[in-house]
Amino acid sequence: MRFAVTKVCGGGAKARAGMIQIGGSSIETPALLLSTRKGLPAFMSRDLLASLPLPDSLLLHVCPTHFMEGPPSKTISNIGGLHHMLGLPDHILIAAAGDSIESLPTSEASNKFGASFETPAGRRLVKPSDYMDLISCMKPNLWASLADEVPAWANEKRNKVSVERTLRWLDACISLDADAGANTLGVVVGGSSIEQRKLCATEVSKRNVSGFWIGGFGLGDSAEERCSILNATVDCLPPEKPRLVSRLGLPEEVLEGVAAGIDLFDSTYIYQLTVGGFALIFPVDMVGKTMHNGVLNHSSGEFTKINLRATIYRKDTSRIVDSCSCFTCQNHTRAYLNHLLNVHEMLAQILLEIHNAHHYLCFFRLIRDAIKTGEFDDFRQQFVQNRRAHLAEAVL
Repeated sequence: MRFAVTKVCGGGAKARAGMIQIGGSSIETPALLLSTRKGLPAFMSRDLLASLPLPDSLLLHVCPTHFMEGPPSKTISNIGGLHHMLGLPDHILIAAAGDSIESLPTSEASNKFGASFETPAGRRLVKPSDYMDLISCMKPNLWASLADEVPAWANEKRNKVSVERTLRWLDACISLDADAGANTLGVVVGGSSIEQRKLCATEVSKRNVSGFWIGGFGLGDSAEERCSILNATVDCLPPEKPRLVSRLGLPEEVLEGVAAGIDLFDSTYIYQLTVGGFALIFPVDMVGKTMHNGVLNHSSGEFTKINLRATIYRKDTSRIVDSCSCFTCQNHTRAYLNHLLNVHEMLAQILLEIHNAHHYLCFFRLIRDAIKTGEFDDFRQQFVQNRRAHLAEAVL
């Protein structure tokens, strides 16, 4: 894996654009990892995945604990790893033990032997040796070490324990890795304690890792806490290696992460929108078209998303987004999706996930363009202001 920073915002800002090269694929950053269930997005098959924008859609987050209930790990290994089993030889698979769909970290059940996760099959205790067995059989391109993630309300003593365990498990994982950590993302934890976060980041930086996975967010932390924690953590990490953060999914949260210097995002936002029947509609052609002299022009009533279950769309024969080039928008209407959702047809989630994934990947392309043109700070400010204005109008 190779990573290079290609552009950094001026004026002391931390937002940066870069290029990550893994195998024969090159991906521009900031970028999104599409969340998966057992290797593929929840409602998309392999052929539908190919319809998403390339190379942006090549990054997939896979969760090894999903495969604890399924084919034996040796079977996956004999096939040649996940790439061959899924039929995705060119995709970049990045593995991490937990997610926000089917493998939720449970700090109260974790102990010195391993991390605990709530799965559809019950609570699972995963030891470093078990985790590395899965990693060695799955053969992902990159993998995050096992970590003891704690919620924001954990006390200082528990935060300290989580850091000690995570560092110990990182050393254990590297020692069990055939590549001695060459494809490892060291996890940074510490709950809401900035002191413990900085300590963990400093110690992980001393290990032989390819990048950093900043975990522990989305577990009760507030926006104010998250901002200070992110900035303090990033300041302790070397700039030449990529940084990935988990569970920051809302557009505003992504922009906050980019402003702090994050390169990769793992999020279940697309999945949650799709399950809820929502479609993303905010404009994705702002830079160079609707942004003029640092001002983002916006005139539509809705701004971020619409609920296609609502009766207002029963006779709406327009596309979800007129300018969208995804398969769903090119072939179907809001009225048809409203019908599918209200009769509980599975095709509704398939078409919605295609659109939402396509739209959000274009949002990340928009962010990269804003950084390259030096307009990221203006873009972020105007995006958030428009979002708040829309919410205020909805309340009134």
